[in-house]
Amino acid sequence: MSPGATVTIDPHVHSEASFDGHDPVELLLEQASDIGLDAIVITDHDAIAESKRAAALADDYGLIGIPGVEVSTADGHLLAIGVETLPTPDRSLSATVEEIRDLGGVAVVPHPFQWSRHGVRRRNITDCDAIEVYNSWLFTGYKNRRAKAYADAHGYPSVAASDAHTASLVGRAYTELTIDSVSSVDEVDADTIVEAFRDGTTRIRGKRTPVHHSTHHYAKGASKRANAALTSSNLNIAALLTQAAYAFHRGKLTQGTLLFGAATLSLRDSRLWYLAEGMLTAKYLTRRVPWSLF
Repeated sequence: MSPGATVTIDPHVHSEASFDGHDPVELLLEQASDIGLDAIVITDHDAIAESKRAAALADDYGLIGIPGVEVSTADGHLLAIGVETLPTPDRSLSATVEEIRDLGGVAVVPHPFQWSRHGVRRRNITDCDAIEVYNSWLFTGYKNRRAKAYADAHGYPSVAASDAHTASLVGRAYTELTIDSVSSVDEVDADTIVEAFRDGTTRIRGKRTPVHHSTHHYAKGASKRANAALTSSNLNIAALLTQAAYAFHRGKLTQGTLLFGAATLSLRDSRLWYLAEGMLTAKYLTRRVPWSLF
């Protein structure tokens, strides 16, 4: 009987291919090797080319190569580990989970319940292969504890990851995988790791990223998101809101309500529910706001 092996892996790392990442994959791989990890997964936002390149280079650094991606779903972010094709973005979480499995990977929900980081809400986690219960970027341990309690209560394997956006933070948190089917780490490949995640033979390790790093990262991310928001689509939304305000000012409540609803519809990615929500909000405003003062 094989004595088994323990593999250490940081399954959530960003390269410069992510809009908020900083370092090339070579530097990330070198750091992982230097601190004694067996593998990392480059999980850039909706981009997989650099992750595949990192997986191909991993052996040169004494690491196990495994590709992946952090894909945007309609319900929040989702890690696809062990895939070589980008899953279709913006689908529901459940549909994306199924696609990741069809591609031969495992679906891990990262930083759940954190709306500011596009975490999947509790009610939308209907299926996955594991949950990230320790993300080193959190300011406090509260959300990590919530995630761990949820994973334990629902029988999901627990995963820890650094969510590093710079090389120096790789391995700040990581996952240990116990693999009984091999006698040494040298026998482990990407398929073995995927199967270990699926089997749930995981242990979490790590510590939080220093607060000054987290603060700097969130500030830069907010700045980039604000700049990205200045698109023609968003300018059109601003125009709709301006027209709605002017209509309310002139006492044209029906026109203002429709314009406000149209702006809300555009803002929420064209989901029809939000048209009704926007119109209801506008009707509330017509009753509460003394537009004649403007």
